Amino acid sequence: MAFYDSIKLEKGMYNQGLTKALESIDPSEAYEGTELSGLDAYERQLKRFNIKVKGQNSDVLESFFKTTDSSVLFPEFVRRSVLQGMESCTVLQSIVATVTNVESNDYRTIKSTTDGTADNAVNEASDLPKTTIQTKPNLVAMKKRGRIIASSYEALRHQQLGTVSVIFRKVGEEIARAQLKDAIDVLLNGDETDNAAGVVSPNSTSGIAYEDLIKLRTSFTDCEPNVILANSSTMQDLLRLEELKSPQTILSFSGASVTSAMLGLMFFIVNSMPATTLLAIDKNSALGQFQGELIFDWDRLIERQMERIVFSIICGFAKIFTDSAWKMLYNATE
Repeated sequence: MAFYDSIKLEKGMYNQGLTKALESIDPSEAYEGTELSGLDAYERQLKRFNIKVKGQNSDVLESFFKTTDSSVLFPEFVRRSVLQGMESCTVLQSIVATVTNVESNDYRTIKSTTDGTADNAVNEASDLPKTTIQTKPNLVAMKKRGRIIASSYEALRHQQLGTVSVIFRKVGEEIARAQLKDAIDVLLNGDETDNAAGVVSPNSTSGIAYEDLIKLRTSFTDCEPNVILANSSTMQDLLRLEELKSPQTILSFSGASVTSAMLGLMFFIVNSMPATTLLAIDKNSALGQFQGELIFDWDRLIERQMERIVFSIICGFAKIFTDSAWKMLYNATE
């Protein structure tokens, strides 16, 4: 019998995180070069109890509750499904430069400013250009985002885990969508009094013109823009521009994003963006994300008390470089 087959599973393991607790007892490094290589400690426990959570032939939900030990694995299945949904929000993943895990509601981050000198070639008596890194005076505004699932064990017990996973992934997607709205607010309005997105005035007086897009693209001085954000109607206006109707642009359209090979920009549809507004950012230096652990009622899930399960996570965003975001408000076509 393999060692992972003999581990006693207890719900108290969730106090430090089930996977972390299992890895401390049954480290994955010990399985390198074996048929179990590539599985983490939690996945080995699924194999132990022969619970298939993916694919057309996935097991039904009540498979988790055949034994007291296997029931402990169910909340982690739910947690991973919700996190998969959160991570599937490609827009949020594409505009955040760095993600920091925090353990409290109070977090103070840093900001970076340059002295505006672009030329590093200086004579012997001159000072080199300077980048100043400071702690921000204000805390990151952390917000709780979450979702409630109202169901019953009886309603789900005979459902395949592949189907159940889709439901919980959708919960994660909704949480990430709320976080994306918070991120857009910080990019547009800043997290301090002096770091809102810069404003670029359009040249055209009606609608959006390609020359306006170029003007927005070239407004950056210390950063390199690579993402344009706009809501659905504004994106339609953009994609009607003759200059963006190249075969490469049309072929790259995926429904949520489109790449312009001509401008080197990725365009994303974000419906929380204001109307007739374009936001250009340098995704590599614009935004930091700070979030805690996903909190949910794991104890109730083990006991099959699923009538009202609450999922929540605290998260906040902060600008890293002020010059990393510029916006343009144009006049809608009448």
